Amino acid sequence: MKDDQLWDFERPVYDIPFNGIFVTNEGNFMYGNASLTYYDPETREVYDDVFFNTNAIPLGDVAHSMTIRDSLGYVVVNNSGRIYIFNTRTFEMKGKITGLTSPRYIHFISETKAYVTDLYARSIAVVNPATMEVTGAIPVSNSNSNFYQHSTEQMLQYDRFVYTNCWSYDNQVLVIDAETDRVVDSIEVLKQPNSMVLDRHQTLWVLCDGGVEGSPYGTEPPGLLKIGAGSTEAEIVHRFSSGEMPTELKINGGGDTLYFINGDVYRYAVNGATDPEVLIESPYEGTMVTGFYGLDVDPVSSEVYVADAIDFVQRGMVYRFTSEGVPVDTFRTGIAPGGFCFKPAVP
Repeated sequence: MKDDQLWDFERPVYDIPFNGIFVTNEGNFMYGNASLTYYDPETREVYDDVFFNTNAIPLGDVAHSMTIRDSLGYVVVNNSGRIYIFNTRTFEMKGKITGLTSPRYIHFISETKAYVTDLYARSIAVVNPATMEVTGAIPVSNSNSNFYQHSTEQMLQYDRFVYTNCWSYDNQVLVIDAETDRVVDSIEVLKQPNSMVLDRHQTLWVLCDGGVEGSPYGTEPPGLLKIGAGSTEAEIVHRFSSGEMPTELKINGGGDTLYFINGDVYRYAVNGATDPEVLIESPYEGTMVTGFYGLDVDPVSSEVYVADAIDFVQRGMVYRFTSEGVPVDTFRTGIAPGGFCFKPAVP
């Protein structure tokens, strides 16, 4: 069979102006079977593998995150070292950014500048979204450590400063001046800060998993911390028990309620005086191998979406709940659904 015949199929033509949710499916590491699912919350229709079906191009190896700016979607494909750019209404590919080592997230500073964090590069790439080129780098390496520091993950911006958490073998949140493209400060948190959100008071919340047992970096009880606007001091708000593994810190559109996975799905009011409460119970026991894998909250409806990777081999599931944890819908995705991206309606 000629290879070209594999790509010779009738491609669907999409034109979807309504709002919806993209699900990034990581796929299996080194298999190149990442995919993108699109879900219409109004009709509950599911569109499978929309990137490949539209463009006849595999998404690549490990779709880690997605961000929308204007009408374009940016899918960061971690192990493929690239970012695919596509029209969120038609799903047609518009280009790609290459020359990246192990990209994780993209954050836009302006029309012509964005940052891309990286797991292994020891730097944050500076890219021009308009030309789709890498234009520079922000060094972040910690040469004083015996460990491979600093990897960089999520990014949040307050005023001109961009905050990024260093998760792997680390306990820092770095502060970058977006005007000079330099690391200007760092904030010590607990071991392995895995996720962050910014609330309505411009307070930065950081969830730390405390490290994995047996890690040469050591372990400590996980914790939920907060950093006041413009502050460089972190305050521990809640401490978990040793052996727990909280992940996927998210916040609702109103910026007043936190959500995270710790086996079950928990929620916590940013002004609350009580401990986090269970909102959605997991059907699984334990937190490491199977079970809830991804989480996000619709910024408009405050509905909660939970991704279930099941066994990381078969196609995964997404469960949709009201803000109070009442089941609404369930749908299939690709392999290992891990992230969500909410698309507003396009006029």
